[in-house]
Amino acid sequence: MNKLSASDLFSLEKYARERGAFRARVLEHKRARQLAVGPNMTWLFEDRLTVQYQVQEMLRVERIFEPEGIEEELSSYNPLIPDGTNWKVTLLIEFPDETERRRELSKLKGIEDRCWVQVSGHERVFAIADEDLERENDEKTSSVHFLRFELTQPMITSLRGGSALAVGIDHDHYPHAIEAVSAATRQALIADLS
Repeated sequence: MNKLSASDLFSLEKYARERGAFRARVLEHKRARQLAVGPNMTWLFEDRLTVQYQVQEMLRVERIFEPEGIEEELSSYNPLIPDGTNWKVTLLIEFPDETERRRELSKLKGIEDRCWVQVSGHERVFAIADEDLERENDEKTSSVHFLRFELTQPMITSLRGGSALAVGIDHDHYPHAIEAVSAATRQALIADLS
């Protein structure tokens, strides 16, 4: 999948005019790319469009219009675009109550390394997590992690041939799985693989 460049982005003025329609398009696009894995974790499978939306929003919020600032945002977010043999996922750990969140995040250390995907008939693939920086300390894990799942060519071929896809988390304090993701999600994720 091609990385984004400055020429792929709306100017701040154009984005202000187009934002409503673009946002609606992205939210609809995300519907098949977002999975609730258990009651407190959401996986968002990123792609070029979801990353463009994040960059556009950052440029808008921070009022960035200078070329150097735009390039800085692109270099921060482009690594979230899949490379054709992998999926990139933003893992969101969601506990609305602050006290509960603090308590649970201390129990969930290492969870980012226990996330997996599995194409039917193949071994589980565990995430390569947080390649940009460490998101855990001695007390707790972060509520946001960035995951990469590397797939083999036989896995990709099986998916294209109709094999089921399961995802899950194999952590002592949070064991949850989706045994077969929906057909819509499966199709959206196959599109990320070249």
